[in-house]
Amino acid sequence: MPKHAVLAQTVPPYHTRRARIEAEQLPVNLGALLDAAAGDSPDTVLLDLFEIDERLTYREFRDRVNQLANGLLAAGVSKGSHVGVMMFNTSSMPVTWFALARLGAVMIPINTSYTARELEFVLRIGDARWLLVDGACLTTVDAVPRDIPALAPDRVYVVGAKTGTYRSWESLALDQSMATPAATPSASDLLNIQFTSGTTGFPKGVMLTQEYWLIIGKQAAFRDGRDYKRILASTPFFYMDPQWLLLMAMYQRGTLYLARRQSGSRYMTWVRENKIQFGLLPEVVFKQPEAATDRDNEVIRMNVYGLSRNIHAALEDRFDLVAREAYGMTEIGSGLSVPIEAAEMVGSGSCGIPSAFREARIADERGANVSDGEVGELLIRGRGILLGYYNNPEATAAAFHGEWFRTGDLFRKDARGYFSIVGRVKDMIRRAGENVSAQELEAVIVAMPDVAEVAVLPVPDATRGEEIMACIVHRSPDPVAANFIPLVIKHCQSHLAPFKVPRYYRVATPLPRTASHKIAKAKLLAELPSLLMGSFDRVSGTWVEG
Repeated sequence: MPKHAVLAQTVPPYHTRRARIEAEQLPVNLGALLDAAAGDSPDTVLLDLFEIDERLTYREFRDRVNQLANGLLAAGVSKGSHVGVMMFNTSSMPVTWFALARLGAVMIPINTSYTARELEFVLRIGDARWLLVDGACLTTVDAVPRDIPALAPDRVYVVGAKTGTYRSWESLALDQSMATPAATPSASDLLNIQFTSGTTGFPKGVMLTQEYWLIIGKQAAFRDGRDYKRILASTPFFYMDPQWLLLMAMYQRGTLYLARRQSGSRYMTWVRENKIQFGLLPEVVFKQPEAATDRDNEVIRMNVYGLSRNIHAALEDRFDLVAREAYGMTEIGSGLSVPIEAAEMVGSGSCGIPSAFREARIADERGANVSDGEVGELLIRGRGILLGYYNNPEATAAAFHGEWFRTGDLFRKDARGYFSIVGRVKDMIRRAGENVSAQELEAVIVAMPDVAEVAVLPVPDATRGEEIMACIVHRSPDPVAANFIPLVIKHCQSHLAPFKVPRYYRVATPLPRTASHKIAKAKLLAELPSLLMGSFDRVSGTWVEG
């Protein structure tokens, strides 16, 4: 029997595992989880940044967290303080997160590829009062208006670079005590304002408590009834995944292996060399050339998200590992997951059944349940989900049917209770694992003086899942596309993070409209294969031909 089939067997029933997870008491806060883990396994490596040969044991990590927390406290950061954190995947990022958690302060994680416009938006909406930033991001920081409180020179602390303007992040911990700060935050205290794209166009600040993170880490650590001591994180730490993977490692008293950045071509090498047992496997890994070492790994389970169902079984066989679908989002953490033993669901496309602490149902537009097999919006409720969207009461109100969070995704449920995604209510594009709001891109492009209107669409792509296309109506009745499109691209590149910049551009005639005069995107999407012909491909620098 293949290794992956054996690994999925001999576990207690899922309902038993779920009940145990929910019955056990959570730590009172993230600091308590760290203290317990450091007490049990002080000399075990918690964080292994294998690409730069840096490792921190549980004791070393705790001591650095305490020193930084005491330094931040001395600098004026306290419970409830909002702190922007714009860092790459180095030890400074998780140490900073836990130091803020120690104090009951609030971290606003910031994408390191943001432009000055995007950074300004997040700092203003999030009411940031301090900014801790990697030195490589200072050009962007310096381009943001100076009236933002977080950008006062004595409130910006820079990692890895000396400047005459700002202070050093490293100096915060210098000569500080390793004793735990006196602050005692509760599980209900706000910890993250995690910005995520949404239907309103610009990113929304999701308010996440310490309890949210304690739950999502515990869900992942114990849902399968297996030991996961070697866990891989390869996406940026300013996203939610490496954060809960770190907590998963702490619950397991294991090690988080943190890559500098995602890489489809190197992913399985990392898995093999570090003897990884759990990670998040991107579909692009399956598209890499086959190698003799593909099955040489110690993986127990990999999570996959939206994996093409026709390759699911082949992926398991090629790498001889268990790959199980799951569904989550920033607002709810883990909502659904396929149990490790449910091998019969491989290739079904199902996202699974509700995770611990979560209930799920499918509803119509009024919030009323639909019958099994019918399509409706997935609603989730449970302990520790988002408090709402920061400084955005309208979006918060629209996001709920009572206590049920509206995911914006269309699902159906079968008679066994397994949920399968059908499509998206939200006008969102999923490009290489990144959520991109079509409305945000449209708002940026239509700001150009020569643009009358624009529709941004998802284009199926074998490598990235979806690519981005902009259909643009010029104010002139007879524009020269070859002259105009380079200006649009330059404008997008100066106002958007690289992953948001559209790949395809088409100068269109007036766009089709619905009866309510909205752009009829459904009609455009139906015409997409022919619509793509004659568009400009930014990546290849050529016009798409039939």
